Amino acid sequence: MLDLGFVRGNLELVEEKLRARGADPAALLGDFLTFDQARRKAITNTEKAKARLNQLSQEVGALKRTGLDASSKMEDIRKVKEELDGMGMVSLALELGFRDLLASIPNLTRDEVPVGLSEADNLTVKTWGEKPAFDFEAKPHWELGKSLGILDLERAAKLSGARFAVYMGAGARLERALISFMLDMHTEKHGYTEVLPPFLVNSKSMFGTGQLPKFEDDLFKVEGSGLEQDISRNLSPGEFVFVPGHEGMFVVKRVIGSDVEVQLCKPKESTYQLTVPKSTLLYQRKLYLIPTAEVPVTNLYRDEILDEARLPICLTAYTPCFRAEAGAAGKDTRGIIRQHQFQKVEMVKFTRPEDSDAEHEKLTRNAEEILETLGLPYRRVLLCTGDTGFSSAKTFDLEVWLPGQQLYREISSCSNFESFQARRANIRYRAAGAKGKPEFVHTLNGSGLAVGRTWLAIVENYQQADGSVLIPEALRPYMGGLERITKSEVQ
Repeated sequence: MLDLGFVRGNLELVEEKLRARGADPAALLGDFLTFDQARRKAITNTEKAKARLNQLSQEVGALKRTGLDASSKMEDIRKVKEELDGMGMVSLALELGFRDLLASIPNLTRDEVPVGLSEADNLTVKTWGEKPAFDFEAKPHWELGKSLGILDLERAAKLSGARFAVYMGAGARLERALISFMLDMHTEKHGYTEVLPPFLVNSKSMFGTGQLPKFEDDLFKVEGSGLEQDISRNLSPGEFVFVPGHEGMFVVKRVIGSDVEVQLCKPKESTYQLTVPKSTLLYQRKLYLIPTAEVPVTNLYRDEILDEARLPICLTAYTPCFRAEAGAAGKDTRGIIRQHQFQKVEMVKFTRPEDSDAEHEKLTRNAEEILETLGLPYRRVLLCTGDTGFSSAKTFDLEVWLPGQQLYREISSCSNFESFQARRANIRYRAAGAKGKPEFVHTLNGSGLAVGRTWLAIVENYQQADGSVLIPEALRPYMGGLERITKSEVQ
């Protein structure tokens, strides 16, 4: 989320940066200045009314101390309190609406990010390794996996549908070996602390890293009466909730005894308000299957103030990842390039603002070292403005060479979010000896690596003329000394 004061003071720059992303500033910002003025006016009027109430209370006290009639002043107090109640609702509605507006604005890309609208405008900044030269026609991983008996897409479809995979025998062990190898590299060589987070998270976590509300259709959601642990506590204005029988995410406007007044919170759609019993929300609590470990790991420090001495904090985590891929119909239907469920090892950093560029480079190099140790040719690409993710200010993609398909394919995205996620998740740090208010950290993350895509990159790059696949030397200790994958007896 962008800083309100920055947007207010740099509206032309924000509009320019949005256009560079291929976005329509008018659609995203609306009548920002009019909205902002109305919000500020409401705040001012509320403060004046509070001051008037305080003055009247003092006058009533003075009259009572002298034995004089204070009934007229007390009637004035009643009227001001009524006005304040109305003002409070107006201010809250404007505040929530303004937060929705800010939440819908993507991060501003850095000046060095090339302007462009698609991956065709991305800039290759580095190429590493030699592409393998085969004296036979290279096969894609889906053919090799099937012939070796290590990848079964047909039975996966029987179990779960399209875009799922079953790994068998040495294929399953290779996936497990890659996870252990990556985690060991990042913890023992690169200095990360390993984390094993939950694979289900709440809406606040999804909001903090930028998945909600914009990308809700790409997420897998879980609902049920067993998911009632958090709603049972007292609700506060501004919290996200879900209402039975109503689609979409709602925000709490106020709590009235055992009832809750809520408002639909989906940008650019018509909104409406409801008053519902608090108890009805117990059984519509939603959790989300994580699309990446970035979500739970970044939110570990949500609503916390970190000591500067702890920074940078470098964490790595293995998790399965779940993506509905709602906007990817018809793309990458062959093999395991684009799956609803896949494994990934993630790297996440929390840094001081002045250190985030250097830490971004280190994080990207940590991902590159995995590829280099495995001997997989790759290139580093600086994403253009139109291809940079919603929350990112600058992203390097690492693309691995796949000889069976004769193309490079993304295997890691390494992003600097600056303070965008930290502001949404309220993650701050206090400088040593500082007496002022805490500052927002910068967050970074990168795949280190996408395990399934590393698996298929090994299968395609290390394939042999007889149809077998060599195991990279760095992985052999994790494979029980196995040097080559041959046709499995399990079919």
